[in-house]
Amino acid sequence: MLATTAVVICAVAIFAATDFRPQSVEARAPFAFWILLLAIWGALNTIFVAGDLFTLYVALELLTFAAVPLVSLDGRAETLRAALRYLLFALLGSVLYLMGTALLYGLYGTLDIELLSHRVSADSGVLIAAALMTTGLLAKTALFPLHLWLPPAHAGAPAAASAILSALVVKGSFFILVRLWFDVMPGLPGLAAAQLLAALGTGAIVFGSVVALRQERLKLLIAYSTLAQIGYLFLMFPLAFGASGKLESDQALAGGLLQAVSHATAKAAMFMAVGSIYTGLGHDRITGLRGVARALPLSVLAFAIGGIALMGVQPSGASLAKELLLQDTARTGQWWWAVVLQAGGMFTTAYVVLVLSHAFAPSDQPIALIGPAPLSRDLAALALALCSLFLGLLPWDSYLPVPYDATSKLFGIDALSKLLLPVLGGAALAILLSPWPHPLGSSAAWKALMRVVGPLRRGCLRSGSLIERGDEVLRQWSAAGISLLLVSLLLAASMFAAN
Repeated sequence: MLATTAVVICAVAIFAATDFRPQSVEARAPFAFWILLLAIWGALNTIFVAGDLFTLYVALELLTFAAVPLVSLDGRAETLRAALRYLLFALLGSVLYLMGTALLYGLYGTLDIELLSHRVSADSGVLIAAALMTTGLLAKTALFPLHLWLPPAHAGAPAAASAILSALVVKGSFFILVRLWFDVMPGLPGLAAAQLLAALGTGAIVFGSVVALRQERLKLLIAYSTLAQIGYLFLMFPLAFGASGKLESDQALAGGLLQAVSHATAKAAMFMAVGSIYTGLGHDRITGLRGVARALPLSVLAFAIGGIALMGVQPSGASLAKELLLQDTARTGQWWWAVVLQAGGMFTTAYVVLVLSHAFAPSDQPIALIGPAPLSRDLAALALALCSLFLGLLPWDSYLPVPYDATSKLFGIDALSKLLLPVLGGAALAILLSPWPHPLGSSAAWKALMRVVGPLRRGCLRSGSLIERGDEVLRQWSAAGISLLLVSLLLAASMFAAN
């Protein structure tokens, strides 16, 4: 995680060098951006190496207070509103986390992770603390339905800031949650609570992906894609714990963290590529991307490779992570999470295919770029995308419980089937769930296809509209507050039931 953070921040710094170059003494945004970027780097490094729950709290708050101003660097009213939503909801999460740490300190007189791991027992105070701290960290990670702040914050921020927020900032609270469940109180939350986390992750995958396919702006699509990909990270919890609630599989934990690393590099590359496209075209409307692959080939290539890596195509890190998790679904007999993993790959393919179909469609007239497209920006995004795509080729067996043959079968029928399943399923989902005109909408083949699948598509579009309206309700303050309370109660109930 330290290495991933360093690589992503260095690439984002190269990308941002043209956007945040000081032009005058009064240029505050460039000065603020570089200070905040270094603060985020320091906060994340502290999270990854700290051994005390209160130190983790301080680092998490530093991360929040450095990330919030990045959202509103341009000073527009809508970005200020998004930053305030982020700040207030993150502070609610911080209060819950701090209440949990206070309970643990009152019970055991220490917050040292190593000491607590040997002292905690399944009494009511510990379980309440675990439920409070978990809920607070879920709010900061923006796991569905606690994603009040994520879409407007990621979509309204500058491209470099969005890349940092999506790739790294949400990983800080997720990493603390992993430390809490696997280091501080291993096995105490129980299998029922782990199943609940994965169920919330499944909701994130479905809701985030469907709403992403209905977005008109490319940056909003990527923001909702982040919501969906966050859900992927929580599928490891029920696979790592056995029926007794004890940790049984290092492989599932390795798969989840490898997915986090792969997502960080790929999603940062995609946000950076979208930033280059916006700079060149002056907009990021998906239906207005015709011909952009010819006008901005490197930007589209970086986006495509990042999307392909997220889809789980071999030899990407996401492919290896998915393979590890699928092996554990077979080992534990939890086949329903295998269905979710496959469906998540199809949904990811759907919005990647949707964007690329518009980007590669021929334009009726030549595209006149309104802004410069520095080569360094595209190369930085492309480097991150390639990192994610080839992450599975690294010798992970020296560091993680990865089977040797997981990275060796890159060719053959098995690899082809793993590629065709998400591609075909994703193409079908893109056709059925996206309400926008298709680039081939005037062709005879498209009209013939619509005569066959037209009724099904209309039903899917109505369902997608209902999901989108549900998402709008969940992102209201009243609904978000109720969701926060319900999640904490459900977590507490599941932990008490298991113990």
